[in-house]
Amino acid sequence: MTTQTAAVLESLLLDPAGPKVVAIGGGHGLSITLEAVQSYASSVTAVVAVADDGGSSGRITSGLGIPPPGDIRRCLLALTPEPSMWSELFAYRFRGGDIEDHSLGNLLLAALTDLLGDFAAAVDTAGRMLGAVGTVIPAAAEPAILSATVGGVEVVGQAAISKAQGGVERLELGPAGLQAHPHALQAIAAADQIVLGPGSLYTSLLAVLMVPWMAEAVMASPARKVFVLNLVTQDGETLGLSGDRHVEALAEMGGVTGPGTIITHDGPLQVPPTVDPVWVRDQGRWGWSVVGADVADQQAEWPAHDPMRLGWTLAELVGPDLG
Repeated sequence: MTTQTAAVLESLLLDPAGPKVVAIGGGHGLSITLEAVQSYASSVTAVVAVADDGGSSGRITSGLGIPPPGDIRRCLLALTPEPSMWSELFAYRFRGGDIEDHSLGNLLLAALTDLLGDFAAAVDTAGRMLGAVGTVIPAAAEPAILSATVGGVEVVGQAAISKAQGGVERLELGPAGLQAHPHALQAIAAADQIVLGPGSLYTSLLAVLMVPWMAEAVMASPARKVFVLNLVTQDGETLGLSGDRHVEALAEMGGVTGPGTIITHDGPLQVPPTVDPVWVRDQGRWGWSVVGADVADQQAEWPAHDPMRLGWTLAELVGPDLG
């Protein structure tokens, strides 16, 4: 009954004439993209980074050896249109005791993994429990480990890299033998549109694309590629990095180039003094065309994309043959 109810809900909330959309990344940025694409897609799949080693996710991963559940949980909630007790539980965070700052949703995903014996199956089950209108797939079936050279210093771990100052000169993803989840590769091959970002460039987006065979799948897919450029630099991993350098890193480290479209913000934006705006005018060098649009949420406390505005812009990039 739960599966049937979720299927009926999904058919009501998504556009059956719309494209099949795959969104790639992690963190808050990917959640915004998932909210945006629900306005025009017929199916939505999130392919999520599994390199997070900070906070509740890091504690669970180090203790239980499962992929970090935090970004997965955020994506599930972003795809859950109707509030329920389940969504309240998945969003709940403890304040105090031995489980202080743990997200209950993370713990529930860990428990489901233990019961079912497979993390991806646990995520799928959680999606049905929540009534999610799309599919969430971990980029790999095991935790990934990021390492980098930042400002000439060797840094290990997603959390440390995200805060390191000095510019990322090298980025590697392990462990040896890490493999892309086959369901993620299948979704990418069948997609009509692939949305990259927004979000942390190195520790979210590239952490997915550097999983073996992931970038190759994106480049081989017939889908229309869209790179949603961040609004501002990130204090740490991209501080001082221009929009052109974002695109260059996507190509040289992530293995993804055009043809495709870059969405860059074109409109008012309150930029905090500690960061810089990120924008590009032309990226023909890497095969991208550039579309400027007002996609910022003017009510956000920190620069963030507005899901509705971003959804309108992404829908216009699908093409006349797909809705």
